[in-house]
Amino acid sequence: MQGSRRDFLKLAGVTALGLSAATLGFLGEGAQAADALPMAADFANPLTAKRWAMVIDTAKLDDDTMDKCIHACHSFHNVPDIKGKQNIKWLWKDDFEATFPSERPDYLAEEVKKRDFLLLCNHCTNPPCVRVCPTKATFQRPDGLVAMDYHRCIGCRYCMAACPFGARSFNFQDPAPFIKEITPIYPHRTRGVVEKCTFCVEHLAQGKLPLCVEASEGAMIFGDLQDPNSDVRKVLKEKFAIRRKPELGTEPGVFYIL
Repeated sequence: MQGSRRDFLKLAGVTALGLSAATLGFLGEGAQAADALPMAADFANPLTAKRWAMVIDTAKLDDDTMDKCIHACHSFHNVPDIKGKQNIKWLWKDDFEATFPSERPDYLAEEVKKRDFLLLCNHCTNPPCVRVCPTKATFQRPDGLVAMDYHRCIGCRYCMAACPFGARSFNFQDPAPFIKEITPIYPHRTRGVVEKCTFCVEHLAQGKLPLCVEASEGAMIFGDLQDPNSDVRKVLKEKFAIRRKPELGTEPGVFYIL
């Protein structure tokens, strides 16, 4: 009885904060491990912004550091390790041509041409994925983040077709057997559901930076794009950065310093 009361108080504290299921990973199967759930006090000082954005200094990200970022993200968010065409990815690596297909520099440095780039959801200002979702499972928050309510997802995959960055993955099968160690606080998705990077909304709610930023050893900067004193604005003022497929008008929230 005492344990049940404690679990109830934890869940009630989280609910009282008005945090959505999408923010917390919806607690689903993870509710069975209530001791791992964050307390209400953990959300006393959330990170907030008018428009969240990320800057990636690609010259500072070697393969090992990118792998650390991917592992930090995928392990916490229960991203299954599925090989082949049905793989699920929130963070991944690709070459210059795949990352910036509309960039055609005449004399691109050989080092940049051979460099791998870290890719993720761009959390666009004008996200086409939000417009096409028939159930509003994909929605845009006031702070610019493109979030998902996986319980509303019906697996139509319109968002995948609309996303010009290939940032969404579909669970063709039950992901559970492909997760080595499930993080109880962030339950895995189910078969027939689309998923993607969320900029770690559950960490922002607790006053923490996204996991990839923490693991990047200073190569990834995160902050409020509308705050001239934020870290992202300071970096963008000092160094030239580009965004993926700017000609599409989606205005990505992820910038790359070459």
